Amino acid sequence: MPVCTHRGCEKTYDEASNTDTACTFHPQGPIFHEGLKGWSCCSKRVISFDQFLAIPGCSIGRHTDLPREEFAPAPSSDEKVEVVETKPASPAPVAVQKNGTEVYGSAPVPKPAASPKPTAPAAAAPAEPIIEEEDDLSVPVAVGKTCLRRGCGQTYVSEEESRGSKVSCQYHPGSPVFHEGSKGWSCCPRKVLEFDEFLKLKGCRNTNQHLFVGAKKEEKVEELVHCRHDWYQTQTHINLSIFAKKVEAKSAVVEFKEREVNIDLKMPDGKRFKLVLPLFQPIEPAGSSFEVLGTKVEITMKKGNGISWATLEPSEGAKCWTTFGTTGGAGTVGSKVMHLATDSPLYAEK
Repeated sequence: MPVCTHRGCEKTYDEASNTDTACTFHPQGPIFHEGLKGWSCCSKRVISFDQFLAIPGCSIGRHTDLPREEFAPAPSSDEKVEVVETKPASPAPVAVQKNGTEVYGSAPVPKPAASPKPTAPAAAAPAEPIIEEEDDLSVPVAVGKTCLRRGCGQTYVSEEESRGSKVSCQYHPGSPVFHEGSKGWSCCPRKVLEFDEFLKLKGCRNTNQHLFVGAKKEEKVEELVHCRHDWYQTQTHINLSIFAKKVEAKSAVVEFKEREVNIDLKMPDGKRFKLVLPLFQPIEPAGSSFEVLGTKVEITMKKGNGISWATLEPSEGAKCWTTFGTTGGAGTVGSKVMHLATDSPLYAEK
């Protein structure tokens, strides 16, 4: 089957099923500037080369096997090219004293200084051995998935063709190197100038097994951690902050109950924060919410009454239940008259 020549696609296709929306590609060339990599036709920029190859195309069209447009050809032999020959300028006349008489002529050319003897280059440090990752043959592979090894490009067809004894995977075990306009791989000496030619560089290592899914990953042991938390209140809400970095927003769970909040947060490296928090006063679960940020999780709980919370959790030492929203400065810290809610326990002490 033919191979699509569009940048970013380069997949095999069947002309019978080729449609106007079958190919997703980049119509313009790549850009490498100050460590960032991307395509000149779209604005996304990444750092690693693997992320660059995974950037989805920004244009849609039909697959094609026509050669890509190249740069303008060099002038043919029929075209006349004017060559201007330059001669070195003659040295200016210099007056030289000979037996008390000035003689004009060229100054004597000084002899070149003797170049230092080349020293033997220092012995290069031995290269670290590259540890090859093997594919887990027990994991099924979807048809059409591309080999994960750099420079291979083969797609999965069937167990017999893609994982059999006659399989040959030719790839680059090193990393891409871009230096002063040349492009190549750190594992082999060949360097090219054009990016299209770089993608066509054949691998320098051969193995009898493709890498479609990788080795089986060991499950990390989950670690329960403690995260600092703080709170403040307004007239109608309690705001609780859990200071946890890089929390997984999709798996974060905050369950609101009338007198309790259950918190379950997952973080990178198998870390997890769990907390069952009893509340000082009742809340309205329907009016409560939470938001996952980069460095913390903000939890907003709507009060079930207008009572000011002395503490976040139930406490026997709390003896002040003033109300918010009173006029004349009463009911707040420093007021002369204290207004109590009707359900305040202080009424029982009178």
